[in-house]
Amino acid sequence: MTDIFKKNLTQRHRTSGSGDTERLSDNSVPSAPLCLRVKSFFQFPRLRVKLIVTTFFVCLPINIFSQYFSTPELLAPLVVNGPEIVSRSAVMIDAETGALLYAKNGDDEIPPASLTKLMTMHLVMNEIREGRASYDEIIPITEASWAQRQPPQSSLMFLEPGQIVTLREILLGLAVVSGNDAAVAAAFRITPDMDRFAALMTAQARRMGLKATRFVESSGYSSQNMTTANEFAFFCYQYVKLNPDSMKNFHSVPEFSYPLEKNIRESRKNNISTITQTNRNTLLGKFEGVDGLKTGFIPESGYNIALTAQRGQTRFILVILGAPSQRGGARIREEDGIRLLSWAFDNFKTVRPNIPPTEYAELWKGKEKNVKLAVKSGQTIMNDEQKVIFTSPSNRANELFFETVINGALVAPLPKDHPVGYLVISDEYGELHRAQVVTAESYERGNIFIRLWHSVLMMFKK
Repeated sequence: MTDIFKKNLTQRHRTSGSGDTERLSDNSVPSAPLCLRVKSFFQFPRLRVKLIVTTFFVCLPINIFSQYFSTPELLAPLVVNGPEIVSRSAVMIDAETGALLYAKNGDDEIPPASLTKLMTMHLVMNEIREGRASYDEIIPITEASWAQRQPPQSSLMFLEPGQIVTLREILLGLAVVSGNDAAVAAAFRITPDMDRFAALMTAQARRMGLKATRFVESSGYSSQNMTTANEFAFFCYQYVKLNPDSMKNFHSVPEFSYPLEKNIRESRKNNISTITQTNRNTLLGKFEGVDGLKTGFIPESGYNIALTAQRGQTRFILVILGAPSQRGGARIREEDGIRLLSWAFDNFKTVRPNIPPTEYAELWKGKEKNVKLAVKSGQTIMNDEQKVIFTSPSNRANELFFETVINGALVAPLPKDHPVGYLVISDEYGELHRAQVVTAESYERGNIFIRLWHSVLMMFKK
């Protein structure tokens, strides 16, 4: 490959911890890792096979634990040395990137117990988003949702017929005190019977990509409800993104008092028995950054918990299922949660650098001379004000280098959003992350004279 081609293939920038970006000369950037050099492998015919095979193992993320998440190779040495826990099953991810950080028996099917109520809340909040329900509407309390009609040893909000209770209060009763009566009231607000609501819950699980998760009722009391740590972590990953205010408005509320005077009908206001209950999530206020989500227990599952915690720009999601059912199980669940979250914050962080200004690359055989490039993250075409987001070891990514790598000559015609290369993000120790680079616009072929002339030029540049 000639120097002319090289000039069009590589554009580099550096950013400091403050986010300022500057262009660098080629000799001021650390050497690119092997996978960046595939673009020029045909310069060395004898090494061709070696480079391709080596790159296959070096560049692809590993995905050895979960069908829903993958562990970037950069993080693998830390992930394989995660702490031991007592609980039967656990999965932990970066809540922003979905990077898998910890997994133990992630595909074991275990009843979710009261973690079920998160799906109940999710369906209610879907109804509110769609305009079919309101936080402030009054929910009728029927015989079915009466606290006295709930199974033995149920957690309760203490609902009873005739009370005046809003849907917002029902959601607090679910999130804070894990009321089985609140779960029934929420279900009957959306469907006329529990069977239909359970079918709706399972259908929603399928729409969210959960294959093993299934429900028969809304509270989690039944051992026939079923999930896995992998699937429930994936559910929580989507739940947090779809309901970002639920942590502040519901899951991190430290206590809940009910019924209040406003909830009691006039004939009973001389006999108000308000009960104040603390949040069932014992890590709230105990572990820095925890602001959700939910605990659960039935004998068939053991002690479960879905946790999320944020410090600075980093948020993790952790699902633990199957801490021992016998005495001490709640303490073991808490200790496992603290151990895993502490390890995660000690070893990982979420990085959000501003992407460098959009670049141009040379276009061959086209009407235009240059191709405008764009960075694509997932399904989103990024603009110059957006950030590429990835998970890094906590001791890396303090000063970042950006390199735009184009896979080869860009020849018209080219459609919009056509993959042409990568934005490689590195620090002084090597590559950290890569994002796809695509065409920002579509490009048509030039006339016959341009195409012939460029064909000749390209023959001499190879």
